[in-house]
Amino acid sequence: MSGFQYEAPATVDAAVGLLAGAKGNARVLAGGTDLLVQLRTGAAQPDLVVDIKRIGELRQISGAAASGFVIGAAVTGAEIGEHKELAKAWPGLVEGMDLIGSTQIQGRATPGGNLCNASPAGDCTPGLVAAGAIAVIAGPNGRREVPVEQVPVSPGKTSLAKGEFVVALKLPPRGKLSGDAYLRMIPRTEMDIAIVGAGVNLTLDASGTCTAARVSLGAVAPTVLLVDAAAKALIGSKIDDAALAALALAASSACKPIDDKRGTIEYRTKVAGVLARRAAVIARDRARSNA
Repeated sequence: MSGFQYEAPATVDAAVGLLAGAKGNARVLAGGTDLLVQLRTGAAQPDLVVDIKRIGELRQISGAAASGFVIGAAVTGAEIGEHKELAKAWPGLVEGMDLIGSTQIQGRATPGGNLCNASPAGDCTPGLVAAGAIAVIAGPNGRREVPVEQVPVSPGKTSLAKGEFVVALKLPPRGKLSGDAYLRMIPRTEMDIAIVGAGVNLTLDASGTCTAARVSLGAVAPTVLLVDAAAKALIGSKIDDAALAALALAASSACKPIDDKRGTIEYRTKVAGVLARRAAVIARDRARSNA
């Protein structure tokens, strides 16, 4: 591991100043569950590491289901799982975050770090994409907001400019008859990297017809996918077998996976449709229970 400068600012402005003024490569440390491994292996060789865990604003969950939650980028997975109102409103999102690592890792891992690590196999990101979450980004020119799916641009790379970092994730207001779910396929029973991940978020009307939906897929393309065709297969339906079959076909058709030791292109493509269908059924049933 090469030497680097370490800073732990107490404010967003101070962090922005450090990142913007850095000479060489600067990295943000939110939880460190990915970055520390990269430092040890030499995959990351930063000149500056800015630890954002001491910034109070980034360590809070605020808001409510009716108005929309704001999750600080440095909130831990353990804290997200313990937030009862958030878990009730967005169980799929919370379940995805809860799948990241062991109990010890949950005490450090963060949604902001999972997003900005830009792995297409990250377990929190598909849930954020399905939810329609917005990333709040701070930088030298102030703050801006973008859909979370626009943050990763390729494996390990983001759209963030020099001096910018994600400070929060905003979830939309959550009404009745809405539900979400996230499922993944892994080689082992736990603590492994997803072969495929699928997130579904939907809303029903009083008759049980789907009025809105978002479907996301992880680990089947260079970035997490938002699959509009899969969502359209659900909207206007009662989420019956025909709609679910169309959803599965659209999900598989959207895949652009690779062959590797964890799964083949053919396998990932098939599993994507299966998982999307199963996640849609869970989301539908949750929406029905939220009348």
